[in-house]
Amino acid sequence: MKKSVKLNYIFNLCYQLLLIALPLITTPYVSRVLGAKAIGTYSFTQSIVTYFTLLGCIGLGLYGQREVAYCQKDTLKRTKILTELVLLKICSVLISLPVYIFVYLKLPDYKFLFMIQIIDIIANIFDINFFYQGMEEFQKIILRNIVVRFISIFCVFAFIKSPDDLPLYIAIQSLSILLGNISMWITLPKYVVKLNGVKLEIAQHIKPTLVLFFPQIAVSIYTVLDRTMIELLTGNTEEIGYYEQAQKIVKLALTIVTSLGTVMMPRISNLFAEQNLKEIREYIHNSLMFVMILGFPIMFGLMGIAPNLIPWFLGKEFVPSVHLVMVTSPIILLIGMSNVIGIQLLLPTRRQKAYTISTIMGSVINLCLNILLIPTLLSLGATIASLAAELSVTLFQIYCVRDDIEFGSIMKESLRYFVIGFIMFIGVYGLSISLNPNVLSTMLIIVVGVIFYFATLIFRKDVYIYSILNVLKVKMLGKAVKRK
Repeated sequence: MKKSVKLNYIFNLCYQLLLIALPLITTPYVSRVLGAKAIGTYSFTQSIVTYFTLLGCIGLGLYGQREVAYCQKDTLKRTKILTELVLLKICSVLISLPVYIFVYLKLPDYKFLFMIQIIDIIANIFDINFFYQGMEEFQKIILRNIVVRFISIFCVFAFIKSPDDLPLYIAIQSLSILLGNISMWITLPKYVVKLNGVKLEIAQHIKPTLVLFFPQIAVSIYTVLDRTMIELLTGNTEEIGYYEQAQKIVKLALTIVTSLGTVMMPRISNLFAEQNLKEIREYIHNSLMFVMILGFPIMFGLMGIAPNLIPWFLGKEFVPSVHLVMVTSPIILLIGMSNVIGIQLLLPTRRQKAYTISTIMGSVINLCLNILLIPTLLSLGATIASLAAELSVTLFQIYCVRDDIEFGSIMKESLRYFVIGFIMFIGVYGLSISLNPNVLSTMLIIVVGVIFYFATLIFRKDVYIYSILNVLKVKMLGKAVKRK
């Protein structure tokens, strides 16, 4: 991989970890102060709001990132695209707002919370992260959002003291999104020019954005609808709370695996525009091996430490989340693979149809299984449904690109990571249930698992691990020479 890709991966990984890890700093505190019921209420209202934020975006995020990537070197063209997409987004938000107001008036129990969360929908207008992603300027996203995120954490610890503070907690979360989006406009003049006399063509973007909008809606069915359906089918907001916190922990681990996809999409889009198919295949192969190397140990590791982590991290009230984390963990590998195939390959190479079909298939499976399983299994039923949906999406996408990628060789190469990861899981799980749940024991278990996994790969002279070590060795030697 080129240096810029590696750097952008690091920048995007940091950004994604910032978006998820910083709120997780507050999670132990919030879990205890608000409790499962209040967290479940927030998760339910947020699931409803998400549908309307998606309506306000209408697929502009992925589409905009791709289109900007196609014309990275053409300042006038990318300025024109940005202007057209922002105007289109304003129109879509103005359409979604009255529909949203109509919906929350039909849910009087949560009316006040829904009023606060209007901020989330309005924040869409100012979201231009897609522009910086398309330009492969991921560091800008971090630098402009980090201050806002730390301010939100400070506000949570300063003002959230009881379950009655739930409206204030929601306001803090919503305002942080709005301020983060607005902050991205500060450095924008550096990348755009004035459009004097240039005719804007907003309508040309409607059809392609809608093509990407439908798969995003489909994806939301098996990533957001779970929370909605737990409330509608059981009326038990505590179960939503267990489910929500389990998902947060899994998403943190997932971020490490999927962050590569965001930086690879504009790179592959640019290569596709140049018809450099050979290099695309090399990138995809390396990306999939990256997912396997990290996906298996993270998946097995999280399954193993869950019994030790949850009781002290979330509090004893959230012990039911332990088995949810263990059941959900395989999606780390599944989403990692579908992220490579779907986001890094299908979308940049304009195979939106296959991507759309896969997400619709996953949403249908998820919806049907939710209806069947949630009434009896509650949050566990929603977890199983989500896992089945992700599996179906991944398998269908693999089928669609079977002629582009040698999956046989990839699976053969990946077998060692599965075996070593599984052996690690046995040891980690044994330690997890044997040691008292606390910070030190969890850290000890993680260190033992990491050392075992990577030491085994080094001992077996794994080609990918050795290539990474060689790169690090060269860089360290280079720095040493410069010092002299």
